[in-house]
Parts: sequence; structure tokens; C-alpha cells
Amino acid sequence: MELAALIANVQGITIIAVAIIIAAGAIGTAFGFAIMGGKFLESIARQPEVAPMLQGRMFLLAGLLDAVSMIGIGIALFFTFANPFLDAIFQAAGA
Repeated sequence: MELAALIANVQGITIIAVAIIIAAGAIGTAFGFAIMGGKFLESIARQPEVAPMLQGRMFLLAGLLDAVSMIGIGIALFFTFANPFLDAIFQAAGA
């Protein structure tokens, strides 16, 4: 197989992997916010006097949920711009 075709193949597969990483992070974060928001509203409806305490904890968890998706985006950007799989191909080809 020609080196240029092999590089193009690895880049194409990497793009698909990056899309899956970003989509999984977005879907997971959306489900997390939906479940957390629903439970927060249920708790406030049952005991309105604990609303300030629950609100602070909800925002803490919202930050953690966002952090997980940002880590996924960081990994996806790493694969996009500094693809470690291409280095292995270049070393094998002696280029």
C-alpha cells in the first residue's frame, strides 16, 4: 500500500474516532444535565427550604459534568492536530 494512501486512511479513521468522542461527550453531558435538573426540581418541590443548599451542589455537579466533556474535546483535538498514529506510520516507512 502506498504511503500517501495509508496516511489518508489513518486520517480518515481518526476523524471518525474524533467525531464519536465529541458526540459521546455531548450526549452524555446532555443526559447528565437532564437527569440532574429533573432530580433538582423534584427535590425543590418536596422540600423548598433546602433550595439554596441543593442549588450550590447542583452547580458544582454541573461544573464536573462540563469538565468531563471538555476532557473529551481536549483528547479529540490532540488526535486531530498531533496525531500519534501518523508518527508510527512515518517511523515504519523510514520517512
